[in-house]
Amino acid sequence: MSEMTFVLAIVFITIVVPLWLLLHYITRWRQSRGLSREDEHMLEELWESAGRMEERIETLERILDEQNSEWRRPK
Repeated sequence: MSEMTFVLAIVFITIVVPLWLLLHYITRWRQSRGLSREDEHMLEELWESAGRMEERIETLERILDEQNSEWRRPK
């Protein structure tokens, strides 16, 4: 009986444990590939902020074009 237990322990350690660890970390890797809710929220805020900044820059460029049409040309 003790020899059988020894063989089962060797099989468990050499086959089951590495396979278990591999599957565990593959599952973890797949779960971490996506964005978290916090990341999605932060990305949405950055996107909105970039849109507002783009509108402001376009407004400033329009104002500068009206005041001095040659401001874009290098000196």
